[in-house]
Amino acid sequence: MDDATAELLRTAQWRKATRSGEAGDCIEVAPLADGRIGLRDSEHPEQPAYVVSPSVWAAFIDGAKQGEFDF
Repeated sequence: MDDATAELLRTAQWRKATRSGEAGDCIEVAPLADGRIGLRDSEHPEQPAYVVSPSVWAAFIDGAKQGEFDF
């Protein structure tokens, strides 16, 4: 990860779904200043985050709303 991306992730405003409850087992997301989306494990925020483009994020959200990831 380059230094610019690391800085964007360090200063990002992370949030997680309200449905995640108190256990903390959820993915946190953050819109980054360069337009990309950061994703990280809320139980281990010190671990590396995953960064995706807006189009990848939109496709994921669309798939989730349509139940594509339901088990």
